[in-house]
Amino acid sequence: MTESLRRSGEYENPQGPQGDAYQGAYPQQQHASTPVNPEWPPPPAHQPTQQAAQPVTVEPRTAQLPGYAAVPPQYTAEHPEHTTEHSAHAKQKRTRGPIALLAAVAIVAAAVGGGTAYAFQELTGKNDTVSSSTTTSVVPSSKKGDVATIAAAVSPSVVEITATLSNGTSTGSGVVISSSNGEIITNNHVISGAQSIKATTSTGKSYTAKVVGTDSAKDLALVKLQGASGLKTATLGNSDGVQVGDTVVAIGSPEGLSGTVTSGIVSALNRDVTVSTDEGQDQQSQGSGGDGQWPFSFGGRQFNGDTGSSTTTYKAIQTDASLNPGNSGGALIDAGGNIIGINSAMYSASSDSSSSSSDAGSVGLGFAIPINTVKSDLAKLRAGSTS
Repeated sequence: MTESLRRSGEYENPQGPQGDAYQGAYPQQQHASTPVNPEWPPPPAHQPTQQAAQPVTVEPRTAQLPGYAAVPPQYTAEHPEHTTEHSAHAKQKRTRGPIALLAAVAIVAAAVGGGTAYAFQELTGKNDTVSSSTTTSVVPSSKKGDVATIAAAVSPSVVEITATLSNGTSTGSGVVISSSNGEIITNNHVISGAQSIKATTSTGKSYTAKVVGTDSAKDLALVKLQGASGLKTATLGNSDGVQVGDTVVAIGSPEGLSGTVTSGIVSALNRDVTVSTDEGQDQQSQGSGGDGQWPFSFGGRQFNGDTGSSTTTYKAIQTDASLNPGNSGGALIDAGGNIIGINSAMYSASSDSSSSSSDAGSVGLGFAIPINTVKSDLAKLRAGSTS
């Protein structure tokens, strides 16, 4: 411990061999163990300023005050322990700067990263509206490709759709893309010409549905469930990243058997599938029998009936996952649980007059509308287009 004291009549601002520098370093301060050097020159004849007269608080064993000159060599030689402590203290303070700065940068980076993730979640509304991702995995990475896990995760987002027509009923499927608005995407041919529409969830709860918009050229329709709650939104993936041979799972309501799950692979991409856009043709093929089959043309051949004269062609994903009447409008899902397509057409051998009953059922020739086509059409459908 050092104390600051001054003998009566001593100099107010002593000067040493280094003049004003020493005066600035040690105003009004002497160690009791250090006598005043009689060889020091006398102080200048002036009165101490008001600033110099103010008391200065010095930390214990502090050799230099901030803002003052360096310690003179004479004092350093007499008190080496002070200089050593001062150097260590200064070094410690200098060291703390970069470390503290790096820590602050790390904290800010973490905050920005977390904020960005939160902002992205708020903008996409993953739990409330359609979400899009190329990397998101709905199922745990350890369960990627596991059909049972995919089915459990996505089945609540697929509904069965029953459309009442003037001459019968049509059964198909739909995918929930907005839980708050009760929006369901399905095929246009599933609800075309319907007088009323009912949707049933995987829990067995039924809702009345109203058509919001249709696009017959892409065979898509958007319907809205009335008073729906507790719906689970599907995660829409990126169909541009799909490759031939990828594992896929299909979920729908073939022949009214809701929640049916099948699996397979992507057999081909960019297949030109031609379907009918004529409402009368829709009702003829789907009506009285209620089988929900949909005529389409592929490779110059007609399947499941005559498509008629009014048709449209779109690029489709081909899959060997078992699809049957009623799968239309349902989900085609990748190994991560993301929707990559809306099932739209399938070949049914039983519709061919030359086939026997033993040929009925899926033969591994199914098609789905790429989900990127669906996403590009959503604004139009939500705006109420009825093309």
